[in-house]
Amino acid sequence: MVGGLVYITITRPDIAYVVGVVSQFMQKPRTIHLDAAYRILRYLKGSPGKGLLFPSSSSLQMTGDGDADWARNPSLEINCIVIGDSSISWKSKKQQLESH
Repeated sequence: MVGGLVYITITRPDIAYVVGVVSQFMQKPRTIHLDAAYRILRYLKGSPGKGLLFPSSSSLQMTGDGDADWARNPSLEINCIVIGDSSISWKSKKQQLESH
């Protein structure tokens, strides 16, 4: 089920974060993780029509952006690819911090 949710995040970036959190516990899932997955499914069922939209009026120019928020969370890096006004790919990654 969680693998399917990961696949759905391609067109539903609104669930990407929570699916990422749930997927971290797939080595030893517990009832709370199954409940969270069912809650995500209920959200998807209750919000049809949300997702990526490519309006005909937007350009199809591809751009990319990256950010590491060293002020608030030095261990997080975020990258995003955009076509027109719609994000098509994104990645957030925990950074390994070096101790001095």
